[in-house]
Amino acid sequence: MAPKLHPGERVLYEGHPSWRAILDFYVKGVLATAVICLIVALITGLGDGGANTSLVVIIALVGVALTILIGFVRRVATSYTITDRRLHIKRGIVSRTIQETRLGRVQNVNYTQSVLQRVLQVGDVDFDTAAGDDYNFVFSGVSEPADVVHMVDQATGHPPPNGVSETARYDDPGAPGAAGRR
Repeated sequence: MAPKLHPGERVLYEGHPSWRAILDFYVKGVLATAVICLIVALITGLGDGGANTSLVVIIALVGVALTILIGFVRRVATSYTITDRRLHIKRGIVSRTIQETRLGRVQNVNYTQSVLQRVLQVGDVDFDTAAGDDYNFVFSGVSEPADVVHMVDQATGHPPPNGVSETARYDDPGAPGAAGRR
């Protein structure tokens, strides 16, 4: 959900963390559920010689369903918006945290990707603002982070560093000005 827009303001980007960015949460949740099911099977099987299969199946179904639900809520409860005037991050449903800054305060935009994030085509976009390190504006786990960086560069009117063309800047990691972008 985009923030309330000022007259004449337009949304350039609106999104949530990608489901691929929380894939590790899903894997951990399913593994934890499997471990719990194994423990319950061992405990119920020790007393009478046979594990309580229906109890193990119910625990497995509830565990997987809770993992999927919690992951989904974590993802949709975080929204990122870039307008032609400001950055906006909203986190939470019951308790809420909102970060906002004017786009003109953005001094640098970088993104990082681990090896796994590169494979999943997600990354973290970090906006350095005039406020310094006290206010971290990070879009975590967004799809195609280079596109978000490019969009902000265009919106703020920042030219490519050192006269590098946009194509070279994003496609050639060895090009001048590409440091910190990959």
